[in-house]
Amino acid sequence: MIKLKTSLMIFLLICLSGFPVFAAGQKMMSIQVKKGEIRSTPSFLGNIVARLSYGDRVYVREKKGPWVRVGLPGNSHEGWIHTSVLTSKKIVFKSGTANVQTSASSDELALAGKGFSKQVENEFKGKNPKINYAWVDRMEKFVVSEKQIKRFLKEGELSPKGGL
Repeated sequence: MIKLKTSLMIFLLICLSGFPVFAAGQKMMSIQVKKGEIRSTPSFLGNIVARLSYGDRVYVREKKGPWVRVGLPGNSHEGWIHTSVLTSKKIVFKSGTANVQTSASSDELALAGKGFSKQVENEFKGKNPKINYAWVDRMEKFVVSEKQIKRFLKEGELSPKGGL
């Protein structure tokens, strides 16, 4: 199942990033979002073959439009992932894997990696007290399955240019 929040985040990253994060000749890249999915085809509707977390590393095999075929170190899984999920930077946790897992959640690590922390969020809310976050909190709980997305596209006779 794909969370609406993740789908919206990927869509916004695609729209707002005027450039791809893929660098020619790059051999390894890191996952720069909370969760990334490797798919069987270069499409958001391709079957998920592996799920990755913030900081995981992948080998770059080839590029096809905004998609990159990747392989996992020490693993036979190979597939396609969107460039908006990748960064050429190596993400290193200074305090060590065990300490990181006990001291911060994967949500906090992903936000911190993007330069956003709970403290930054609280400061923003403090400076903008009239903003109602209830709908943002609700939206984070919405879940849309791949089956629902495919049905929506079919019923609406939608065929996204270049695939999803």
